[in-house]
Amino acid sequence: MRNACRRIALFSLLLLVPSSPAMAGWRFEVTFNSEVHSEPFTGRVYVFFSKNNRDPRFGPGWFNPPPLVARDVKNLKPFQTVTFDESDEDSILSFPEPLSKLDLDGYRAQAVMRFNPYVPTVGTGAGNGYSKVVTLKAGEKTVFQIDKLVKEREFQESKWLKLVRVKSKLLSDFHGRDVFVQGSVRLPASYYDEPDRRYPAIYRIPGFGGRHFSRGVKPVKEDNKQGVEFFRITLDPSCGQGHHVFADSANNGPVGESLIKELIPAFDEQFRSIANSTSRFLTGHSSGGWSSLWLMTTYPEHFAGTWSTAPDPVDFRAFQTTNIYDPEDNMFVDSEGKRRPVARSGGRVMIWCDDFSSMEWVLGHGGQLQSFEAVFSPKGKDGEPMMLWDRKTGELDPEVAGDWKRYDIRMILENNWKELRSDLKGKLHVYMGDMDTFYLEGATILLEKSLSELPLDATVGIHPGKNHGSLMTRELRARILEGMVDTFLKFHPDPGGDSGP
Repeated sequence: MRNACRRIALFSLLLLVPSSPAMAGWRFEVTFNSEVHSEPFTGRVYVFFSKNNRDPRFGPGWFNPPPLVARDVKNLKPFQTVTFDESDEDSILSFPEPLSKLDLDGYRAQAVMRFNPYVPTVGTGAGNGYSKVVTLKAGEKTVFQIDKLVKEREFQESKWLKLVRVKSKLLSDFHGRDVFVQGSVRLPASYYDEPDRRYPAIYRIPGFGGRHFSRGVKPVKEDNKQGVEFFRITLDPSCGQGHHVFADSANNGPVGESLIKELIPAFDEQFRSIANSTSRFLTGHSSGGWSSLWLMTTYPEHFAGTWSTAPDPVDFRAFQTTNIYDPEDNMFVDSEGKRRPVARSGGRVMIWCDDFSSMEWVLGHGGQLQSFEAVFSPKGKDGEPMMLWDRKTGELDPEVAGDWKRYDIRMILENNWKELRSDLKGKLHVYMGDMDTFYLEGATILLEKSLSELPLDATVGIHPGKNHGSLMTRELRARILEGMVDTFLKFHPDPGGDSGP
């Protein structure tokens, strides 16, 4: 879960709004100059708000998000004005209430234009434009000029941290533009001292919003039996729709196939890895936990095992608190009409599903919930991922839910265990807290029950009292690493003696 639609429907219209007479309510005027974008712009324009000292464009966060407004424009030329005011609220996307009902006095505000449709974030997405910050005053018109661009974050290599990056032919052909796959590589401590030695590799997949920009600049001090050392590769799972979870899909393209056929071979060629399945390990947390399970299940012959923690829903009968296969169920309310939660802290609900869905709708593509649709849903006639639920009512679409079965990990294992058994036996390890912040434990408990009845020798651990963040204790981290070391030593009893692929 976490961080974050180009779909122009339901709440919005594509149009350029001319200036109109000043009104008593809020009025925002946004332009951009030709230095940041020389061509007419078609896309979404935003005004972000904040009450803290951080630039509003860095928000909104998931917990207690401030208001947000946006609208779509078509062929907006440099220095032309797009206007937000109460006279045209039907064309304005607004969260949590219509613009006319928002109390914005004293808020800091900043305008953003989503020039780059291929990044998942808005205010921090490379290539997007933004204005300076203005403090709002009731009754005053506010003018924003987009005159800055978000810079691309550069990867900083060091002696111990390297970049593996490949232009993906598979993804470039799919999208009709250049697409790269990449990850950071943290070198083993003896890498330079033992130039003939080869090493196993741990592929780690970050959760939602995470990328490959590792902060570690020194090798890991290994403390395990027989001194097994690893390459530690942090993969970049980001795409324009959010987190692609390395699952080939109609919307994101062959991202899993690209990893297996393009990035891993490139890593094995550039670095001294033991290039076989007995020496590749998977791990990940949250969306990364789901990714590592999916890769292990889909490509079991390529990896020695996965250790997945707090994975996103692995059984869609418990898509957080909704059973998407029940046509009478609803994303926003339960059978008693009570609002469904998305996140909690202890016993207190922190985010409601209807609110979270509404906020993401205003932000557009790249949000967590819509990221799921980009992976699991077919492509619609409009070229966008088909929606699982109605954004106004929460009503589920049974046809789309049926398509999601192709990505239901529990269902795949139940239906295909005979074919998977020889390659998958003993390779699945899943850990979850029973008080997960995002209500993910329900799906993992269902997976545990299913796996207990299948001869796959899988391990599922439900940790009492642990949530999404507190699950990863020092003890669990040590247990996961110990499992990888033990598995590696079964195939390589002399880890220092590997000198070939």
